[in-house]
Amino acid sequence: MAENLELKNSVAEALEKIMGISAVQKGLSFLKNDNDRTSADQKELTSIPAPTFDEGERGEYYRRRLEELGIEDVSKDDAGNIFGLRKGTGNGPRIAVCAHLDTVFPAGTDTVPKEKDGKIYAPGIADDGRGLAAVLTLIRAFNETGIETEADILFGATVGEEGLGDLNGVKALFGQDHGIDGFISIEPGSPERITYLAAGSKRYEIIYKGPGGHSFGDFGTPSAIHAAGKAIAGIADLKVPEDPKTTFNVGIVSGGTSVNTIAAEARLIIDLRSVSAEELARVEDEALSIIKEAAGADSGITVEIKQVGDRPAGSQDMESAIVQTAAEASRQLGFTASFEKASSTDSNVPIALGIPAVTLGGGGSFGGIHTLEEYFDPQDAYYGPQAIFLCILGLAGVKGISSPLLGFHRQNDSEGSL
Repeated sequence: MAENLELKNSVAEALEKIMGISAVQKGLSFLKNDNDRTSADQKELTSIPAPTFDEGERGEYYRRRLEELGIEDVSKDDAGNIFGLRKGTGNGPRIAVCAHLDTVFPAGTDTVPKEKDGKIYAPGIADDGRGLAAVLTLIRAFNETGIETEADILFGATVGEEGLGDLNGVKALFGQDHGIDGFISIEPGSPERITYLAAGSKRYEIIYKGPGGHSFGDFGTPSAIHAAGKAIAGIADLKVPEDPKTTFNVGIVSGGTSVNTIAAEARLIIDLRSVSAEELARVEDEALSIIKEAAGADSGITVEIKQVGDRPAGSQDMESAIVQTAAEASRQLGFTASFEKASSTDSNVPIALGIPAVTLGGGGSFGGIHTLEEYFDPQDAYYGPQAIFLCILGLAGVKGISSPLLGFHRQNDSEGSL
């Protein structure tokens, strides 16, 4: 979704000044020349399976890579996140730059990359093999140039971004005392791509239970499937606004044992989403009421409601420093920023906490996301890391050249947590 954004003079001037630094030009050239090495990293990382909740092997490999690149104090937290520090002067904010370790593919999936017609095919090669490799090439660029930033930069990778991982990694990251003032998540996508709005979601597993019985001999006994059907019909009739976009979906339905058995159990998994925290809460309340009423309509039917997903919603102003800086960084390379529709990424959590955050494209073209035919085309993919490099420098500030465009936004105790 392209939108017109009038860039602030201060942001444009800061990025133009940064572009004039010989070390920055050296960094941009390095990133271009490092494109093949970045693709090699991407293939190596993708070949290590990392299903959600089982990212340990890939995480350990990533930890070693960060240490080899000179990142300080690299550690694995209790959730499985891997992060380390590149220190700035101490006079600026702290920025986290990361990708996610996990993939949607189950254990046993063949993730070894295969090349054909210049493209790399493998489940997870783009999402988020590209993001992980982009972080490494960015670190190499900083090492190559020796640029000293005012801000500290936390480089690393999170777990649990996909599906029922429920953003558990980034939730854990912001549940710790890292003092993060700004956050950049890297996903597959073009250097124009900027995601700055967070679509929140609530997911529930619903299990209806009843006595069961024979469809003829025990006719009249309440059926768990019938109760589930009433709930589905009620949810289908929910009224939601187009703006802020709010949606609902019953994605999985199962139950029963045979055509002539009154079902003793039926199961649903529902997904509710909205850009607005208030609308999400409203549709959640209405859906849960319908689900409970469907059980109460039949004596002998009980319902178990288990929340299996809670991704916070949030928004931030397009005029904010982080959005403006990301857009100007893209413009400096000859691109026009493309502002994505609200989606669910690791940036959801900081945005919901009031901490500036964007999800940026790691470069290259791709297709087949979340399928066994997923592919990545590395041609000119370096533009993604180049834009992110400039964005980081603008936000972080360069010693003796520019002040940080990012202010201090650290979460304090009064703001609560997710």
